[in-house]
Amino acid sequence: MRLATWNVNSIRSRQDRVLSWLDRHDIDVLAMQETKCKDEQFPFEAFEAAGYEVAHMGFSQWNGVAIASRTGLADVEIGFPDQPGFDKDAGESLLSAPVVEARAIGATCGGVRVWSLYVPNGRALDDPHYTYKLEWLEALRTAGAKWLAEDPAAQIALVGDWNIAPTDADVWSPEFFEGKTHTSAKERAAFEAFGETGFADVMRPLHPGPGVYTYWDYTQLRFPRKEGMRIDFILGSPALAARVSDANVDREERKGKGASDHAPVIAEIESADQ
Repeated sequence: MRLATWNVNSIRSRQDRVLSWLDRHDIDVLAMQETKCKDEQFPFEAFEAAGYEVAHMGFSQWNGVAIASRTGLADVEIGFPDQPGFDKDAGESLLSAPVVEARAIGATCGGVRVWSLYVPNGRALDDPHYTYKLEWLEALRTAGAKWLAEDPAAQIALVGDWNIAPTDADVWSPEFFEGKTHTSAKERAAFEAFGETGFADVMRPLHPGPGVYTYWDYTQLRFPRKEGMRIDFILGSPALAARVSDANVDREERKGKGASDHAPVIAEIESADQ
């Protein structure tokens, strides 16, 4: 299975680009983030014509997550257990009965439980969205730990835009990001906790060095200046990570007119009997 994740930054703006990319790279399952559309606006027919079933969750022009699969799409789940939410109309208050945003969707594809995740940005260290982000990550970690406790051999992929650069090697300038979100100690600890739970970043062993980025801001010529961040990940459960034979970032897809500010991340997963 060729599994990929990509923050497409508006599927309606990049439908043709995404479909062309799927065909060129022979992708079996693609998790998408920031689709930026309601369910009724998603181009289901175009994906179905290309041989993909799609599960999508989207409420507005913000957020939005989807999974496109040509290896089956079963047991679709909107949001993970106890997923926190944030009410944009509640000012600085997190809600005890929160409004859950379109940030997580799960489905079983070819025997792999795939979760497409769009982790809250955090905005700033003193912003209520930062607290929201940490609570969101802890709830996801708790859910993931429960899944592995129930079935240590579970084939689970937690993939998407995590909005965290877990080490200094994952940003072009640690000094530039000092005092900002994405690189703070609490965010990095939250990401590391998934490893302690049992999930593994499948790209890290294959590309341990600096300079492997997945996101480049549109401003300040960040892409041509190679000033990026690695914030998009495929985290595999122990049983799934053991099957990953290759993983990479398709940096070429960040080039050209109409590109997303994120590049796709791809993992090659061998058959379970190999």
